[in-house]
Formats: sequence, structure tokens, C-alpha cells
Amino acid sequence: MIERRYRNRLIGLAILMMLALAGVSTRLVYLHFHLGPGVDRGTRITAMRQFRERLAVGRGKILDRNGNVLALDLVKKELCASPAEIASNRNVQTVAETIGRILNVEPRVLMDRINRPERQFIYVAGFGHVLEDDQAEALLRAKLPGVFLQDIMMRSYPRGASLCHVLGYVNLEPERNGCAGIEQRWDRYLRGVPGLLVSERDGHRRELYDRRLLEIKSCPGANVTLTIDQYVQYIVERALETAVREQRATAAWAIVERVRTGEILAMANIPTFDPRAFRATAPDAMRNRCIANNYEPGSTFKVTVVAAALNEKLVTPAQIFDCENGTWFYQRRPLHDFHPYGNLSVADIIKKSSNIGAAKIAVLLGNARLYAYLKQFGIGECTGIELPGEETGLLYPVSKWTAISTTRIAIGHEVAVTALQMLGVLCAIANDGVRMKPYIIQQVTDTDGRVLYQSVPVAVSQPIRPDTARLMKSLLVRVTEEGGTGTRARVEGYNVGGKTGTAQKAIPGGYSDTLNMSSFMGFIPAEDPQLAIIVVLDEPSNDVRTGGYVAGPVFKEIAEQSVRYLDIAPQWRCPPQGDAAVAGRPGPDANLGI
Repeated sequence: MIERRYRNRLIGLAILMMLALAGVSTRLVYLHFHLGPGVDRGTRITAMRQFRERLAVGRGKILDRNGNVLALDLVKKELCASPAEIASNRNVQTVAETIGRILNVEPRVLMDRINRPERQFIYVAGFGHVLEDDQAEALLRAKLPGVFLQDIMMRSYPRGASLCHVLGYVNLEPERNGCAGIEQRWDRYLRGVPGLLVSERDGHRRELYDRRLLEIKSCPGANVTLTIDQYVQYIVERALETAVREQRATAAWAIVERVRTGEILAMANIPTFDPRAFRATAPDAMRNRCIANNYEPGSTFKVTVVAAALNEKLVTPAQIFDCENGTWFYQRRPLHDFHPYGNLSVADIIKKSSNIGAAKIAVLLGNARLYAYLKQFGIGECTGIELPGEETGLLYPVSKWTAISTTRIAIGHEVAVTALQMLGVLCAIANDGVRMKPYIIQQVTDTDGRVLYQSVPVAVSQPIRPDTARLMKSLLVRVTEEGGTGTRARVEGYNVGGKTGTAQKAIPGGYSDTLNMSSFMGFIPAEDPQLAIIVVLDEPSNDVRTGGYVAGPVFKEIAEQSVRYLDIAPQWRCPPQGDAAVAGRPGPDANLGI
């Protein structure tokens, strides 16, 4: 009796398990073949073979102002393989050795990647690794079973690292997003619109072209034309490379701008990086220091104070200030000059870059008026240039100034700027007092040549009157004359106006005695300024580290080659000497008491 009961239970359990298995099998068949009411076999097979695929789209080109290509898409090859097929042919070792010889890679490294018989597909050299043309040809000739080449669209930069901080780079994601520079800021124009393909494949996964259901063609990206001139950029980059090497500086950057329009002709940084090898680049090397480095400008900032005081008619170029023989106590805090001076005219305060003279002028001007002029000159705010990562600089509101802030701001401390902001100040003076918005995009056009975006010069503000600007230009020309701090920036055959700057770098607890930011900014030709240039060197290490000595010659090299290349004619005239540079005013020698 007991035996029969157990047997019946086992039979019942077996029946239940068979029913459950049948149910699961039925469901699997249904899900796999889409069985259901009204669905025939032909429809099921069509659904199985149908596929949807995004069609790749080429990014637009980036061009310089003369149409030279700076960035474009190229079709390259990447190496792929089917480890399962290689393993089935029992030639893993042969394949690894052949690929290793062609790619100059150790075969054992490739063995680890290829010897995976469970895998149907791998990127042999890693995703996004493109082959050189000769490597691709050698691999095709080798005809290795299970190894094949696949087309990949890659961003190419014909000039290598040149202009890398402006152009940026494109990442390796399928969407190929622009990262940094123009590639990022103008990605919406450059990237284009991908197409769509809906079709069917045969049993070998090949498309059946006569069964193509839908094809929406890709819309290529638009072309972006910059205001940059490729050759001027080359001049600047070469000059900076030489300066960094000779002065043993940690970094350097420079900008060339058209005074009347705000067009950027060159923007360069050292160190550089290869946009195609961005993954191996340190973040610091990718930073566009021209717009992303806040630094205390030092004596170049004195032009804002003197221009404001002249514009308010608080001083005249011939007015004398006692420069206290090199040490002045204000609010019981000392302020020093690099060289001790006695009485100096306002004109000579600029020419010899007296800290004490500039500070005394700033005190006359007062906090509120000084702050208002600095805001009009664009200090403490972005310029609006069409690049990502621009810093605002640093200008505290007057309510946060200390008792000595006015005297320190006057000499370029307690304030921070970018090189582009500082150059904007000089351009405003050179442009009869009108500050222009700097821009680096000339136009954007689609593949049919239609203009999608066009830049035009834009006046932002007028900090000083035209007569004040002309007066300041005359004073800045004296900086490059004999006795000025910028004699090493002179260009033969041209009058040059400019200002030197040497700022001690801030460190915890004060300022360094050995680390400097050395700079020079100037315009050429002085009578009708066409180009404005700023050069900044970070931590030059030679014995003499002043802006005039270190950055002045770099300005000279850039300026003299640029004016000749751009065919900017000299308008040489013999400038009057001393304070007589300002019409109707006596020379300074009679007033210096030396």
C-alpha cells in the first residue's frame, strides 16, 4: 500500500514537471518567433531581419581667416578581430606575431587580447586607436583570418599642437562631442545631424539593399571660420617657445588683437598639447591661460589709474609728484619703488614705472572714481569672447577695500585680470578711448555656403575721452624711448607705445621674492595703432626678471614680423622728447631737479 502511494506521488510530480516545462517552452517559442493572432511566418522573419542604424555624420571644418584648414574629419581604419574565429583556426600565435610586427607591439600583449575564444568581437588595439595608412595596408595584405579593418571617423588637426588651446578637441564617444575650445563652444554647429537607415539583413548579416525601408541622409556639420591668422599664430608660438626656453619660465602666453575691431589674430600658450592625444595630457597643459589664468598684472595696470586721472583733469602730464626717494609710508605701511626716484612728472611716472607716483595719483582719484573707471575698462568681468572657460578676474567692491587698497590696486596688486582683459584696456586707449568686444569667430557657414552666423565689431564702452586717449598714447610711446622701462620692445622703423609689468607672485603669508609674473603690452604703429599685443611669462628664472627685459623682446619679435606680414606701413615721425611729447608742454628735464 505504501509503495503504491509513493509511486502515484512520483507519477503526479513527473506530470506536473512535464506540464511546467511544456509551458515554458511554449512561451519561449512565442517570444522568439513573435507568434500571435494575425502574424504569419513571413512577417515574423522580416521582423527578425530588420535593423535600424544611425548614419555617421562628419563634423564641420574649422578654418583660419584665410581659409586654411585647422581641423577636419578624416576616415581612418581601426583594427578589429573575432577571437572565436581565430581560435577555431588554431592560429592565435601567428596572428599575434604578425600584428605585433606591423604595429610594433609585443606579441604577448596581443595574445592576452586575442586568445579569448568566447568573444565574437574585440578592438585589437583598443577602442578609438586609429591605424596609420601604411599599417592598414600591411594588415590588408596579410589577410589574417578573423582579423578585419573597420572605418572610423576621426578628428584631424593638420597643424598638430598649434592653436590647440583655442581649437580644443573631440572625445571618443560615439556622439563625438566637442571638448574644450571652439570644438566645445561651437559644437552645436560643428557636429551636424546624423542620418537614419532602416533595412533588412540576410542570414549572413549583410544588408538586402532591395529591402531598404527608410534612409534619411546625414546633414554635415557647418564650417566655423576664425579671425585667427595661421601665420601670425605661428609667429607668436615660435616666439613664446624661444622665450620659455631662454628665460626658463614655467609657462608663457600671448595675444595679438586688431585695435579698431577687436579681432583676435593670434592666441597662444606654452605648454601645448596634441589634441589627438588628449587622454595622455595633464589638465594644466590644456588650460588656455590667455583667458583662464587670473594673475596680478603689476605695473601694466598703472595705465588705468593715470588714464582715469587725466580724464578727470586731476593731473597733467607735466605735474610733479614727490616719489620719496624710493620709500613712501601710507597709512603707516611702506611702499617701495624698484629704483629710487625724487621728483617725477606724471609722464615720467609712466615712463619709469614708479609705484609711489602711481599710488599718489590713485589717492587723488579716490576709491569710488577709481572703481568706476576700472569697471568701465572691463576689469572684474568676462570679455564675452566665444570660448569656454573664461575667468572674470577679480575686483572687490569698494566696501571690501582696506585703507591701503587704493595704493596697491594702482600698482596691479589686490586685483586680478586675464591677459585678454588687460589687452582690452590697452586697446581702448589705442582706439581713442573706445573699448571693443574681442572676438575670435568670423563666421559660420553650412556646406552650401549659406552664412549661419556672422560677427561684427561691437563697441562695449568708452572709459575715457578721445583727447585723453591721444594723450595716453603719447605717454606710452615714451616707455619705449631711451630711459624708459620698455626699450627692448622697440621695433625699427615704427613708433611703439606700451607698458611693462613685473608682479611678485602671491604666496601664503605675502609675496614671493623670487617668483614673478613678467609682462609687456604694446600697440603698433603708435600714430595709428593697428595691432595690440600682450606677452606674459610665468616665473622666469634668470637673474633679470623684469617685464621690460623678459617680455619686451618677445613683443618685439612678434610685432616686427607681424606688421611686415600684414603689410602695415610705418608712419615714422621723429617724436618730441620728454614731456614735449604732449603738445605745448615743456620737457621734464627742467622739472626733475637732476
